[in-house]
Amino acid sequence: MPKKELKPLPYSADALRGISQKTIEIHHGKLYKGYVDKTNEIGEKLGELRKSGKAEGNQTYSELRGLKLGETFARNGMYLHENYFAILGGDGVPKGEIKQAIEEKFGTMEEFFKYFSACGMAARGWAVLCWDMHEKRLMQYNCDAQNHGGIWSCIPIIALDVYEHSYFIDSGSDRAAYIKAFFDNLNWDKIEEFYQKAKKYELD
Repeated sequence: MPKKELKPLPYSADALRGISQKTIEIHHGKLYKGYVDKTNEIGEKLGELRKSGKAEGNQTYSELRGLKLGETFARNGMYLHENYFAILGGDGVPKGEIKQAIEEKFGTMEEFFKYFSACGMAARGWAVLCWDMHEKRLMQYNCDAQNHGGIWSCIPIIALDVYEHSYFIDSGSDRAAYIKAFFDNLNWDKIEEFYQKAKKYELD
């Protein structure tokens, strides 16, 4: 399996308003990079274990169980962070078909921001607006951890990281201020791109 690579920031680390260069450099260069590195490391170890013919499973503890749990945590962490960094760096002004789709579901953009912010305050890890391939529409789901709370067959459109590392340097315990800064920096052209790609996929 080809190794995953760290995706570079599509903007300067000091380009965001209300989210500091220091936060972005640590978040992207250490935390996100850590998920990429661990995804590769776990993939290699699983490959070696599989090829050895000695993979043994036990639901209480086994090497295989530990690797498989780590795999979902690391890989989902990598994917969610890639969405998170990709959709920042904009002027925060909603536009495109995604704006229309959000308004159809939530009524107004103001109501969406209010509800999504509340979801961000309620989550312990992530608040995610996604395309649900079964529902064939936008849905909002929360995850308390990368591998706890996500819904299968959903494609992230807007992934909001609410782990403390995302905001504590800049906002302390004021998560609401960070969520506002997140919205203020959204790149709606990129969000539109993700939405257009995602909505092509439907499941019965």
